Amino acid sequence: MKTTRAGIKLIIFMVVTSLMTLTLAATIGNFGVGKSTTYHAQFSDVTGLLPGNEVRVAGVKVGKVAKIGLKGNLADVVLKLDGGRQITTSNILQLRYRNLVGERYVAIVEGTGPADPLKAGSTVPLAQTRNALDLTVLFNGFRPLFTALDPKTVNDVSFEIIQTLQGEGGTIDTLLARTASLTTTLANKDAVIGRVVDNLTTVLDTVDKHDTDLNALITQLRRLAEGFAQDRTTIGQSIVGIGNLTDATAGLLNGIRPGVRTDVAQLRTLAHNLDGSKDVINGVLQRLPDKLNRIIATATYGSWFNFYMCGVEINGVQLVNSAPRCQK
Repeated sequence: MKTTRAGIKLIIFMVVTSLMTLTLAATIGNFGVGKSTTYHAQFSDVTGLLPGNEVRVAGVKVGKVAKIGLKGNLADVVLKLDGGRQITTSNILQLRYRNLVGERYVAIVEGTGPADPLKAGSTVPLAQTRNALDLTVLFNGFRPLFTALDPKTVNDVSFEIIQTLQGEGGTIDTLLARTASLTTTLANKDAVIGRVVDNLTTVLDTVDKHDTDLNALITQLRRLAEGFAQDRTTIGQSIVGIGNLTDATAGLLNGIRPGVRTDVAQLRTLAHNLDGSKDVINGVLQRLPDKLNRIIATATYGSWFNFYMCGVEINGVQLVNSAPRCQK
């Protein structure tokens, strides 16, 4: 009984191990299981494509490259598609890079036109195939950029370039659409741009006509700058002196500020008093010319005043001068 159980366990183990080995071998060797459809495809250049490389639709493996041969001047690629999948007259077969090592695969993408299925064993014409991007030419153009980058950055940039040029056609379409929009906008503004160019031309013509004056102005400015440079020591000392004068003036103002404040307050009082006595001041000013004439007349004989006593009263007794001047 023990020997029988051990034998059964051994058989089960061997069956499971064999199945797992076959599954692993099929996965690694890209062996198709089930019904397959064979097609031939014409390419002008299949550099880097090897038998066993994958055939993909929307990134999903649907077959493999079975054989690569030569018919005339064109490469004949034999494709085996799993599950009886068919290629139509609207499909485009593109060679794409799988990684930067150079491994490639065949991508089946949808094109335009009627999608009539091709018979098994038929040949996909050259008009429905696209060669892979020549990365050698592309990277040679980016060589000056790559020399300044580290290896990891070069790999990242290369991968993004491949994705953009091969796997992100929508991005390029968007870029071209925006570029077309920009050029259309510029074309719509051609009148404005033309006026700007004309105005610039007028300005440049005016400057050109006054080139002598402009040269003279630049020369004078240069001489002025040279003069400032030669007198920089004197100018610096003058600035220092102005600073000292400013400090002294500030100190003077700080010293007299209380007195000035008092004087301003008294001037306010004086102005108020003058405003209250404006009638008296007006009367004095009106009589002042006649008074000045009489005072000037009394000083006509020298730097003294002459007075004539025409009358005087002492203890009630009034004496009167009978001189002619007093009779006036």
